[in-house]
Amino acid sequence: MPLSPERHVSVMLDPKHPLAELLRRDQRFHFDAYVFVFDALRYGQEELGLGQPDDDSELDEDELDELEDDDPDDERHVTGQELCRAIQQYAIHQYGFLARSVLSHWGVTKTGDFGDIVFNLIDIGQMRKTDSDRREDFEDVFDFAEAFNEDNVFCVDEAGADDE
Repeated sequence: MPLSPERHVSVMLDPKHPLAELLRRDQRFHFDAYVFVFDALRYGQEELGLGQPDDDSELDEDELDELEDDDPDDERHVTGQELCRAIQQYAIHQYGFLARSVLSHWGVTKTGDFGDIVFNLIDIGQMRKTDSDRREDFEDVFDFAEAFNEDNVFCVDEAGADDE
């Protein structure tokens, strides 16, 4: 279950929370990097439509009923590559030119770091994976220098400006 903003505070106050224990055990990434990955996943699902079935018409009636009955997040799988692209867009949306610097400050310097964060969260039961998900899915999805350069920051920003 992703951390809600209210639970962010409780994690920091409860030293027995699995994320607090993870942060003590693996100090490569800042707490905010984990929160950011949760937020970027939500952004990818809600704003970019990731994890949605491509075409409900291909599902039979029982499968459609199952999707409607379940928790909406249960069937919203996002691949490692998709999550990396959502993180890239969300970082630019949130931090603009500073995106690369902010991520670096949190210990994140390459897309493989997102995989390490996600699999750390899976290990402590805060995220789920499918049998086909692998840490390697996050490797070399994009180059940070290219993804967060001036041209790409303006490109993503301008594309989103029409939506507001």
